[in-house]
Amino acid sequence: MITLLDYGAGNVRSVRNAIESLGFTFRDVRGPDDIRHAERLIFPGVGAFGSAIQRLRADDYLEPLREYLHSGRPFLGICIGLQALFEGSEESPDIPGLGIIPGWVRRFPNDALAVPQIGWNGIHPKKPSALFADYRGEKLYFVHSYRALPEPGNEDWILATTDYGLRFVSAVQRGNVAAVQFHPEKSGAAGLSILKNFLVAPDLSLSSSADSQAAFLPAVPAQTKLAKRIIACLDVRANDEGDLVVTKGDQYDVRERADKGQGDRRVRNLGKPVDLAQRYYEEGADEITFLNITGFRDFPLADQPMLDVLRVTSERVFVPLTIGGGIREYTDAKGKHYSSLTVAAEYFRSGADKISIGSDAVHTVEELRRAGRASGESAIERIARVYGNQAVVISIDPRRVYVHSPEQIPHYTIKTEFPGPNGEEYCWYQCTVRGGREGRPVDARELAMVCEELGAGEILLNCIDRDGTGRGFDLELIELIHAAVSIPVIASSGAGNVGHFSEVFAQTNVEAALAAGIFHRREVPIGDVKARLRGEGVEIR
Repeated sequence: MITLLDYGAGNVRSVRNAIESLGFTFRDVRGPDDIRHAERLIFPGVGAFGSAIQRLRADDYLEPLREYLHSGRPFLGICIGLQALFEGSEESPDIPGLGIIPGWVRRFPNDALAVPQIGWNGIHPKKPSALFADYRGEKLYFVHSYRALPEPGNEDWILATTDYGLRFVSAVQRGNVAAVQFHPEKSGAAGLSILKNFLVAPDLSLSSSADSQAAFLPAVPAQTKLAKRIIACLDVRANDEGDLVVTKGDQYDVRERADKGQGDRRVRNLGKPVDLAQRYYEEGADEITFLNITGFRDFPLADQPMLDVLRVTSERVFVPLTIGGGIREYTDAKGKHYSSLTVAAEYFRSGADKISIGSDAVHTVEELRRAGRASGESAIERIARVYGNQAVVISIDPRRVYVHSPEQIPHYTIKTEFPGPNGEEYCWYQCTVRGGREGRPVDARELAMVCEELGAGEILLNCIDRDGTGRGFDLELIELIHAAVSIPVIASSGAGNVGHFSEVFAQTNVEAALAAGIFHRREVPIGDVKARLRGEGVEIR
């Protein structure tokens, strides 16, 4: 029997769905004795190191888990489930780990790297293992800010390494105890194969003979590389009949134009969310993003159809899922208060891997500016503390505002190659809220920098001026924001052909590019984008 140690943080639903998709059943840990009596244990740790260890301690799971790890029975740790095996982590230096493996988990240096590492990277298997019996060099999905390094004392544990700056430990194994830094449940077919190998292998260890080495150590490049990501975005809302549909706006207007024969300007319907998400997964999308574009005015926990979309999608799609729209505090009609953390937790339990925060991030920066300091209680800070920085994405919806001189306004300006309607040579990028309907006195650069300080792990950079135009990404905006932060940036808005993806990766160092309408309408297949980039030497999954 397979036993799953779910301590209540992050998206463990995807691990459950992955196990079931492979034809297996499992039982949950309900108490310490369930760990002691487990035959095959999976620990899919998600979130912050300290929160994970403290929760294990509060539930009296630490000692039973140590006993299990010394028992010789099969164990698979995932992400924090690997890091927890070490002595401790810089993320929470006062909280000791399980101490099974010598060494500490340390943060990636962000002087030359985007941190967290988010995306698809390779691994270097170092010894035979049943886990990698049919691994052939595919890229796997990583999302983390901290990693363990090979060092004296832990060499016999190292199963695989990966390169991101320095070479770090991406998998460990000794006997039947194994753990991986990547997420097999989010790594497509290759990840599911690794997970299945754990579930079926009577013994994870394999002979270290020359024959075994040749059979189970695939040929891989001398150095692994993080791939550029191609992300499919689905703007989701209810149509005029009340059905949840994928739509797409032209500069954020999602209704059909009256001149197309739609006198009542009905909501543009481009398909069913779950079906489109599954299609993109099968076509090779590296991530799927759902944006609930009416979430700014609705209460997410009352939006059962959107939660159902997440749940069903996570049963069919085994790449990362991001959800945005309405992540904020809320008081319902009966006066009951819900924290942003409560809202986020429900999204994670429903299958989301990352939470995208939009309007609330702008209001948070405005409040910080008024108060002169962070409150510690913003949605960004609270979610990052529990689930880790990598779980928090800031969705910025800026528009250009042209000025004749930088001295005219207090915001950060750039000299643009595309003058304004009255010959203005400068512009600033004004943040908007309420789905682009309302401008605020905050510029995009300030928002990105402050949100990184508060704990955000990624920027989803939209552009109202380019949205739905097919004119290409706003490279000036992307360069401005990417240079201002050390977290990954996703370029969004404006892609109209495969050349626009080539352009954004060639002319900026952005980590990912996102599109919506051109994928929905099959104007540009995801496979064509990847083929073009691969032919140009861009690292692609």
